[in-house]
Amino acid sequence: MSEAQLRRITELGDPALDDYLRMTDVKLRSRVEVERGLFMAESFEVISRAMDAGMAPRSFLMSEKWLQKFAPLYERFPEVPVFVGEEALLEQLTGFHLHRGALAAMQRPELPGVAQLLEGARTVAVLEDIVDHTNVGAMFRSAAALGVDAVLVTPQCADPLYRRSIRVSMGTVFQVPWTRLTSWPAAGIDGLHEAGFDVLALALTDGAAPLDGVDLGPKRKVALVLGAEGHGLKPATLRAVDEHVVIPMAGGVDSLNVAAASAVVFWQRRAMLSLG
Repeated sequence: MSEAQLRRITELGDPALDDYLRMTDVKLRSRVEVERGLFMAESFEVISRAMDAGMAPRSFLMSEKWLQKFAPLYERFPEVPVFVGEEALLEQLTGFHLHRGALAAMQRPELPGVAQLLEGARTVAVLEDIVDHTNVGAMFRSAAALGVDAVLVTPQCADPLYRRSIRVSMGTVFQVPWTRLTSWPAAGIDGLHEAGFDVLALALTDGAAPLDGVDLGPKRKVALVLGAEGHGLKPATLRAVDEHVVIPMAGGVDSLNVAAASAVVFWQRRAMLSLG
């Protein structure tokens, strides 16, 4: 590492450190990171996955003891600064202990248009107003593992590139194509219909078809809509979709956590596709 790349932190007033300020303030960070065109990657594995997916770092932040481990990453970008400081100082800056070694402030990618995202896709997940970043990350991980081609998130859905979402997804948010809808439900569902998708809502409604009885085979392009924690899908969404689907339950349980439900329905779609 060159002396130009290494930046030792002695005080926290340097504007170059602003990307890392108040990272535990979820509301603030969710707004600021989008406004500044950045997101945060944490840990060697996640930073590496982001880079392998073509994401560009703005800077790195770590204590001295992690310099050697993370060298294969920051040495790929010799023009990008590596901020190094005492652990107590870094915790004061970010608001938490960097027990995963390092953070990287990454340049937020430009999201594709909906039409571009849907081109060639046959299985799409729509995350309607999911507010918990942990659930968003888990749903992306299931989408990656179970063959979902693309993910659409509604205007009020939590940010898939928020640090907790990325961490829970184990970086798979970088490999599943996704974009944010500008309007939902009417225009969004119309767009899916125009692209040839049948839109299925996971919902506890009267007359919802049990998942194991729904045709999820290869003859259909399917968009699977999963709703917000607690109150579920919007009434307008339920009116606009083509089918309501419910996961059959036992033991007196009426529903699963939305992230668990997504894994079940993604697996069922994949299983039906494999039967051809």
